Amino acid sequence: MNKKTFSDWQDKAAGIEIEGRAFIDGTLRHAHSERTFTCASPIDGRVLTRVADCGEADVDAAVTAARRAFDTQVWAGMNPRDRKAVLLRWAALMREHLDELALLETLDAGKPIGDTTAIDIPAAAHCVEWYAEAIDKMGGEVVPADHHLVGLVTREPVGVVAAVVPWNFPLLMAAWKFAPALATGNSVVLKPSEKSPLTAIRVARLAHEAGLPPGVFNVVPGGAEPGRLLALHHGVDCIAFTGSTRTGRQIMECAAQSNLKRVWLELGGKSANIVLPDYPDLDRAAKAAADAIFFNMGQVCTAGSRLLVHRDIKDAFVAKVAAAARAYEPGHPLDPSVTMGPVVDRIQFERVAAYIDAGRREGRLVTGGARVREETGGFYVEPTVFEVKPDAKIAREEIFGPVLSVIEFDHVDEAVHIANDTEYGLAAAVWSGDLATAHEVARRLRAGTVWINGYNEGADDMNFPFGGYKQSGNGRDKSLHALEKYTELKSTIVRLR
Repeated sequence: MNKKTFSDWQDKAAGIEIEGRAFIDGTLRHAHSERTFTCASPIDGRVLTRVADCGEADVDAAVTAARRAFDTQVWAGMNPRDRKAVLLRWAALMREHLDELALLETLDAGKPIGDTTAIDIPAAAHCVEWYAEAIDKMGGEVVPADHHLVGLVTREPVGVVAAVVPWNFPLLMAAWKFAPALATGNSVVLKPSEKSPLTAIRVARLAHEAGLPPGVFNVVPGGAEPGRLLALHHGVDCIAFTGSTRTGRQIMECAAQSNLKRVWLELGGKSANIVLPDYPDLDRAAKAAADAIFFNMGQVCTAGSRLLVHRDIKDAFVAKVAAAARAYEPGHPLDPSVTMGPVVDRIQFERVAAYIDAGRREGRLVTGGARVREETGGFYVEPTVFEVKPDAKIAREEIFGPVLSVIEFDHVDEAVHIANDTEYGLAAAVWSGDLATAHEVARRLRAGTVWINGYNEGADDMNFPFGGYKQSGNGRDKSLHALEKYTELKSTIVRLR
């Protein structure tokens, strides 16, 4: 457990060195154009550093380096146990630099330091370790072919993988992409969000220190342009993206316009959290419902943003959720006691504020709804709860902020219909005292992850595949299934006689 105080973290923040250059072919580089963008902290608006704003020349350089590394087999051609050793060294360095990485994540994205030290950075390191350990456990198949043949089915790396990742879990979401891609022998070009690029640059340097050969892992920060260029680039074999459904569509279109590269998308969500009247511990369910939407300031793709509650318990349950919400009092995220920091930037704050205004027009405000700590220069929003109808704007669209829509229902079939009546299908949950009922409801929910009598359980367990149905995307992060995204199946058929 990290014992540092608010004062300790402030002192460390005052002395931290922040790198803003791109990392290409084993070296830190300014953008070819010398353009930069401002990296400011959502905590107080202060400028942290200037970051390289990469363009076409930089993306070309990164892809060229990645392709050369792949073609020369400096990484893919390593013995499996040797690649495993390098990734394990990298994970160990991430743990060794945990405080530095956690601090960068907090300053850059506004995430509470208690979360970045206990969840984000350890989970990212664990992800790299987990896939490292899988490297020398992955085998192929011997096909039961005709006796005059020997048939082999093997997996080979796809080549150059581009990973375009979001700002809500900057390092962890990146690790979910680059760890399995590297484990299977690919070269990687990582494009972090311009809202939170700092840990990606730092871990690239740690990867080089751990022994990843030059060109195998590259980082090209910037706005939307590097992501678009990677999606269009003929030298990229596969692109993996986490972010909005709108941007995911654009990436898929760019891939189709270029070389039909493989596209994997983890997109939006509007997850339903269903509470049936027979669940015996409403206090526990209410606390979990608050955690499901207010953790990480609601900036979670699986956030339980729609709370579906049976009419018989609605009033009492909503009161309990409102009380639990008030425990998420926004504060300075370098204070280890704080559970809610600012949203990531002004753009996101204004988006959330607009949805709160819509909620005031469409439904009943139960609690919250105000901007707080405005005098700090940061972007802090109270945890907010509305009662609305299922067709309300805030109950239909992904907000990505600490705003909960409570929807009343009368029977289970109605709840399932409301839950599934969305373009998304990332996650859902059901609470019931009857396990048979809970299982039956879970089977009917069209979502990639369904929790029963919990929410976000097992989120740090790498064995569970993560991804969604419908417009929440395709493919899966985490688990051994993720390895399928970054490999090609090859059939080798040998004639014996």
